[in-house]
Amino acid sequence: MTRSDLVEELASRFPQLGHRDAEFAVKALLDAMSDAMVKGHRIELRGFGSFSVNRRPPRMGRNPRSGEAVAIPEKRVPHFKPGKALREAVDLRTEQLLKGNTP
Repeated sequence: MTRSDLVEELASRFPQLGHRDAEFAVKALLDAMSDAMVKGHRIELRGFGSFSVNRRPPRMGRNPRSGEAVAIPEKRVPHFKPGKALREAVDLRTEQLLKGNTP
């Protein structure tokens, strides 16, 4: 699902919202989440999951062309951990698809 798909879904579920309003709502939500993560905050959406920032320590890597050792600096990367309800829903849906049953 892309950002525009999300806007379309929001606009179709809530007819009182125009397309422009739905687009603004999605942008505002994603901007707020991005700003919080940039500041190092954790975001928790009950039943969906949590977003956090993980630290990757510095390490030594290799340039694949030359084989030369390269120092890779420390990084901070976003991390998503799905909630229990989302994990179970995805697992149930996957089981149904594997069995050939579609709800």
